[in-house]
Amino acid sequence: MSTEHKIPRVAAKRLPLYYRYFEKLHILGVQRVSSTQISKELQIDSATIRRDLSYLGELGRKGYGYSVNYLFNFLREFLKHDRMTNVVIVGTGNLGRAILQYNYYRSRNTNIVAAFDNDPAVINRELDGVPIYSIDRLEEIIETYEVEIAILTVPSEVAQQITDRLVVAGIKGILNMTPIVLIVPDKVLTHNVDITLELQTLIYYIKNDVEDEA
Repeated sequence: MSTEHKIPRVAAKRLPLYYRYFEKLHILGVQRVSSTQISKELQIDSATIRRDLSYLGELGRKGYGYSVNYLFNFLREFLKHDRMTNVVIVGTGNLGRAILQYNYYRSRNTNIVAAFDNDPAVINRELDGVPIYSIDRLEEIIETYEVEIAILTVPSEVAQQITDRLVVAGIKGILNMTPIVLIVPDKVLTHNVDITLELQTLIYYIKNDVEDEA
């Protein structure tokens, strides 16, 4: 079993946050950092940080802390930030358009190559430099650009149908921004982002004075 498979999902979700932090320190020329310093900056318990990073191996030394350059390069390779990943967005409604216009996709390792819709008013146009194609061309574009990840922002009633097509087309991961639970084979990873659910969870934490340990 690979190291990646041994990492609990809750810990894996924090790794990109650590990478971003070490990237900043690397740019600033910082040589080393302690878990206490990381904790103060990221507002994550230092014991949690040490446990998260321990899943990746012996990366720190007691009394020394963590080598910024080593951790930066290690996480970049581990998270595949040293290579480009092509992504598509399926659905260009309000949420899909907001994602297209958000600067995060201009990162050095993520490239949104296309968006899809069934609205003739938007098909064959561009939004923030990203071409919008007919949903009928889904499989063709995915194959042409060797797309690995799809962001799903379609209406709930067609989400599973579109997902089935994405799976057949060879998509490896789906960021599901619809409120339904998708059925996919084990080889396909899904990450669910339900904004309404997240908001309700936040409200619960606030009303009940519960600390978010995730």
